[in-house]
Amino acid sequence: MMKAGGGSPPYMSKRQMQFFTAVILVLVFGALLTALNVYELHRLTKEHWATEHTHAEGAALAEALGENHYARPVAWVRGNNKGSGYLTHVTNVLHRLGYELAEDREDWDFLWSHNYPFRELKQTMVKLKPHQRVNHFPGSGFITNKVNLAISGLPLIPRAFRMPAEKAELLAHAKKNPEMMFVQKSNNHRGIKIEKLDALDLGAEGSFVQEFVHNPLLVDGYKFDIGVYTIVTSIEPLRVYIFEGDVLFRFCPKKYHPFDPEVQDKYVVGDDYLPTWKVPSLAPYYNDFGFGMKSSFDAWLRAQDKNPNLVWDSVRNAIRSVFYDKESALVQATSHYPSSKNFFEMMRFDFVIDDDLKVYLMEANMSPNLSSAHFKQNRLLYEQVVYNVLSLVGIGRAVHSPNLATRSTDEDEMQAAVKDIVVFADHCSVNCQGGSNACSRIECQLCLPCLSEDQKANFLQAYLEHQRRGGCRRVVPQPILHNKAHSAADMEALTPENTLMTEWFRGMCLNDNSFCS
Repeated sequence: MMKAGGGSPPYMSKRQMQFFTAVILVLVFGALLTALNVYELHRLTKEHWATEHTHAEGAALAEALGENHYARPVAWVRGNNKGSGYLTHVTNVLHRLGYELAEDREDWDFLWSHNYPFRELKQTMVKLKPHQRVNHFPGSGFITNKVNLAISGLPLIPRAFRMPAEKAELLAHAKKNPEMMFVQKSNNHRGIKIEKLDALDLGAEGSFVQEFVHNPLLVDGYKFDIGVYTIVTSIEPLRVYIFEGDVLFRFCPKKYHPFDPEVQDKYVVGDDYLPTWKVPSLAPYYNDFGFGMKSSFDAWLRAQDKNPNLVWDSVRNAIRSVFYDKESALVQATSHYPSSKNFFEMMRFDFVIDDDLKVYLMEANMSPNLSSAHFKQNRLLYEQVVYNVLSLVGIGRAVHSPNLATRSTDEDEMQAAVKDIVVFADHCSVNCQGGSNACSRIECQLCLPCLSEDQKANFLQAYLEHQRRGGCRRVVPQPILHNKAHSAADMEALTPENTLMTEWFRGMCLNDNSFCS
């Protein structure tokens, strides 16, 4: 029975409340679902139109560029046991430059071979296409062979004697210089040790005995060597650069004094060397102020009232003298291949300095170590070296294309044209008119009417190297000081091709000071 005054029974009120609550929850969920659907529809619609627009642009671009729009130049990085990581920095740079890395394809554009490729890949090397590039020159062993370089008799190389052929000369030299110390070396091992002459194997074929630099310059008591990365871009005519962005300093792990020839860590640089950032006097420059190894050393040297330019001038002179001395052998080795323009070379020249700042060239290394597995801080140096080398020789090109082959004359001229390489305008226009008769005169050989197609190609390549040199500096041809011509004696020592290239740089220097150095 219902009570007077109306109203719902208590149990009805509870059910209604549950019903109304459920209805509200359903409505809220439905509203949220509807909002999500509207948002998703809007997003998909926007994405659809954006995708259609992008595809349309991409299709137009691909159609304009042709079927090779998505192709990339191909690099082959070749070496044994690559899994150990010693070629990691080479592949890193090539990836960043947009190369596809492949080993099983024959249509590669660039070969970086850690091993000398002219024996194992001889048939490939004699059939290279004009655009294919290889990171070694035929005959580079004439420079990197330790015996050949040591006994060359060149200035700034400690005197050495080939064994056993020059045993008598060695013994006579040692008798005249009883204070001199010697080390025995060969191409097959890196370890050296100072020994008395009667303890050396003077009958060992393929070895040499060399004077030991007994008064090395020391930093905080540590002996060190310097590795300078050197790039050969052309053999005939000769063009050589060094990377000046930094150099590799390696310190012996133990202090030189008190000297003990039995403790090799005092005078031999091994894999476990002392790095720049752990040498007390150099560490602040390197660690706190961010300088590289070369700049840190230069600052320390100036603090000792010594001039670092004396060191680096001697380094450049030593490198220059080696290439001029070995030039004919390199030309001969390269002549067995269709074109020397397929090749370039990056070496590391190693030096020591004595306490009078005299520089000594110890050796040149083909395929120098580029692994930072032992010292992570060396990553930057190695990748900058590789990047600058590839940029200098035109492999890290600014012009994007599916390979390194020339696509058109217009594209080539966009980067370097004949107008960019002609020199001595006043002289040529006044003194070298008259066709073939004018070209018979030496002073007219750089005027455009007298240049062969091959000579123009050489100058165009040299011009592009100059534009792309980055952290590299030319050492051959020798830089021109104060826009002055080289001495007659210097010029007489050059081949005709090198004379012409040297004079071309002087002509360019007169128009643009950047070509002077």
